[in-house]
Amino acid sequence: MGKRHIIAALDIGNHKIRTMVASLGEKEDNVNILGVGIAPSEGLRKGAVIGVNELIGCISMSLEDAERMAGEAISYVFLGIGGPHITSHDSKGVIAIAHHENEITEEAIDRVLEAAKNVPIPNNSRILRVIPKNFNVDEQKGIKYPVSMMGVRLEVDAHIITGQLPIIKNIEKCVFQAGVDIQDIIPANIAASSAVLSKRQKELGVVSIDIGAGGTSMVAYEDGTTLHSCILPVGGENVTNDIAIGLRASIDTAEKIKIEFGSCNPADVSQRETIDLSRLSPLDTQTVSKQQLAEIIQARYHEIFCLAKDELRKIGRDGMLPAGAILSGAAAKMPGILELARETLNLPVQIGYPQQVEGVVDGIDDPQFATVIGLLILGSQYEAHFNNFNQFKALNLGKMWTSTKNWLRHLLP
Repeated sequence: MGKRHIIAALDIGNHKIRTMVASLGEKEDNVNILGVGIAPSEGLRKGAVIGVNELIGCISMSLEDAERMAGEAISYVFLGIGGPHITSHDSKGVIAIAHHENEITEEAIDRVLEAAKNVPIPNNSRILRVIPKNFNVDEQKGIKYPVSMMGVRLEVDAHIITGQLPIIKNIEKCVFQAGVDIQDIIPANIAASSAVLSKRQKELGVVSIDIGAGGTSMVAYEDGTTLHSCILPVGGENVTNDIAIGLRASIDTAEKIKIEFGSCNPADVSQRETIDLSRLSPLDTQTVSKQQLAEIIQARYHEIFCLAKDELRKIGRDGMLPAGAILSGAAAKMPGILELARETLNLPVQIGYPQQVEGVVDGIDDPQFATVIGLLILGSQYEAHFNNFNQFKALNLGKMWTSTKNWLRHLLP
């Protein structure tokens, strides 16, 4: 793939498929964007494949556009997936330290994380991530990274993210048939939060809320560790559907007026302002009220934030995160969203823009690119421990496992 170390990320969303090509910077979490490819997402609904050929064609289109802009061929990608089939729960793992001096080694970290996987999950599910929250060594609790400490008992509190195996396999098949390999599959909510949150925000306590077309993903952090993650089954598509029903407009017209005239705050819109739909589509000839449009949008966004608030209440963090809520995703650009989110969540709220990226591509500093840029950031950390993909594939099993352990260390709190 050329002299430069090139990586690529593929975010398969319900409305758009986004591909980014980047070269790695001097720091492993800094990436230089070289090319972007955006294609419509067809053949996918709520994160699940409903049309294989349609989805393969859209993935190929996105990959080709990114390759053309970057001037680099893509042979493998870091793949981000989301949808209601992604679930999570907490788990514990416990092992005895067998080392003759009772010193905790990286091998012990691997074993205790493996022990955390031994929890009942449905037969049709696959574990996508085991994220260590903190470790306990004997009676010492809340340890971030216990390597080289002394003890006889090691325990980990872990956050496990799973996805439905048939859905994952179908997406994998589409990606492979589009002509690229998959280096790693990363849950979209983890990727989005990696792009828009700082280390300090994670220490203070923060929730990342990424509002996509098919759903809303959220991840809460505190003391630098993952508290909770989930996928809410409501997103931008629901807003569009509500507009189409409420205003009796076609779905394409509803999407257009949502983007051009939408607002979450009816109070900012005059009752006399109207929209002539015949100027947007030959299928719709009526005139509709802008204030009615804003009321429809406000109701659905209010539901999204109420669902997020309920999730925070489950973990005892309702209104209790000092760094507040960071909003990302294409639907986070709706006018009036900050005021509505602050009022509903009772937290400080701001729009999250991707961090730690640079490049020659214009317009990448946008909340809609949070997930795909987060994939690149996590991928760059992964790649930092493998000189390049060809060398990685040439490693024998023992060396591969050692390198994987080093990469896992970067995921530890």
